[in-house]
Parts: sequence; C-alpha cells; structure tokens
Amino acid sequence: MIGDLFDSPWKIAIIAILIIVLFGSRKLPEAARSLGKSMRILKTEVQGLHEDEAASTAPAPAAASAPAQLQAPSGAPDAQAQIDALSRQLADLQQSVAVNKTDSASAS
Repeated sequence: MIGDLFDSPWKIAIIAILIIVLFGSRKLPEAARSLGKSMRILKTEVQGLHEDEAASTAPAPAAASAPAQLQAPSGAPDAQAQIDALSRQLADLQQSVAVNKTDSASAS
C-alpha cells in the first residue's frame, strides 16, 4: 500500500506541495534543522551504546593495590569562604522572600 504511494513522481510532488501548504514555507527549514539535530543526537547515543557494550566485554584492567589518598586542594580556605558567602546570600534571599510574602498577604 505504501509502496504504491511513491511509485510515480507526480504523487511525490503532490505530497510535497501538500506538506508545504500545511506547514508553511517558513516553518519547514526550522523543522528540517530540528530533525537533523535529533538524528545527530540519536546517532551519537547509538555509538555510545556500542562503545559501552565493547567496553563491558573487554577484560577489566588490574586494580591498584592501594587507593591513593585524597588531598585537599591548596585553595581549600578560599572554597570555604565561598561556601560561607553563598550561605549568607541564600539566607538573605530567603529572608527577602519571607518579607515579600508577608507584604503581599497584608496588601490583599
């Protein structure tokens, strides 16, 4: 049934004209671009699955005898200061939201 649909060039031309009329000539390039992006994403995901299968069937490398000790980066005090500053900003934001809620409730 579907094979009979594309057996002559006239049928293909009529279907193409109907698609252009239904979707508009402005939306078709965007739709084609979107379809192309989707196909590329699908292709990379399928390749990733094949690579994962190949990696899972390969023998595992020998594990190290002792795990390495984690060391704190030299900028650890700076990181703690950033965390403290972010915590203060979060507390200030939460306080301002609470104030805004009470102001809007009293205005109603």
